[in-house]
Amino acid sequence: MTLSLLAPAKLNLCLKITGRRDDGYHLLQSLFQLLDAGDTLHFAVRNDARIVLHTPFDGVPSEDNLIVRAATALQRASDSKLGVDIHCDKRLPMGGGIGGGSSNAATTLLALNKLWQTGFNDDELSAIGLDLGADVPVFVRGRTAWAEGVGEELTPVEMPEEWFVVIHPGVSVSTREIFSHQELTRNSRPIRIAAFLEQGAGNDCENVVKSLYPEVKNALDWLNQFAPAQLTGTGSCLFARFADEASARDVFSSRPASYSGFVARGVNVSPSHTALNQI
Repeated sequence: MTLSLLAPAKLNLCLKITGRRDDGYHLLQSLFQLLDAGDTLHFAVRNDARIVLHTPFDGVPSEDNLIVRAATALQRASDSKLGVDIHCDKRLPMGGGIGGGSSNAATTLLALNKLWQTGFNDDELSAIGLDLGADVPVFVRGRTAWAEGVGEELTPVEMPEEWFVVIHPGVSVSTREIFSHQELTRNSRPIRIAAFLEQGAGNDCENVVKSLYPEVKNALDWLNQFAPAQLTGTGSCLFARFADEASARDVFSSRPASYSGFVARGVNVSPSHTALNQI
């Protein structure tokens, strides 16, 4: 009773903040593009109800890790008496805005729903995931999608499966810091999906992140030499799209030594869903 799944990264092809609820959550519009790259999680069922994460994350106590929190939430919701050993091959940077923690949480819910045979559907798993983070439901549902509300109102969108260069300039950006910043735009005019697909849209968080983190601004300036680049989410990673893999890899190989990142292809269906459907 073991299972290994890719927890895919995501890009926000746009991010508009259209308001703020009374509880402090921001209302947004975004296009979540799933990628064929990410962390890999390994699960092995235990019979003693213990949830054990064998891969520590720097600065994150195990009980606060979204992987452990997701497993605990599913165990509680299902009243399962089973436990799990979990290992994570961590590739996605923390604070990068590419969904690493949220994807890890969603992948944990999907994997343990299968291994523990809890029988929850995607709607039920998404509800559990939303309590863990606004981005978790898009990974639970496993489709590239247009998002509204706080990120939980999802409409699947078929996008061209283009190639992306994703650059991490070596800094971690706090989502809380960006969303609480007084200079953040919070009143963007809403747009429709068709308008975005026709003319595109930017990232309302980009100017604030650039002002606070010059490393991000410098990396954007570098990548903009090759193709239009923009920030993803509220993190430090940025991306540009390319027509083919060879072009993307040529640019990535020329990056400054201080930059990390990866080349990935956009996908419309999450690799974790594809793998689970084959079991």
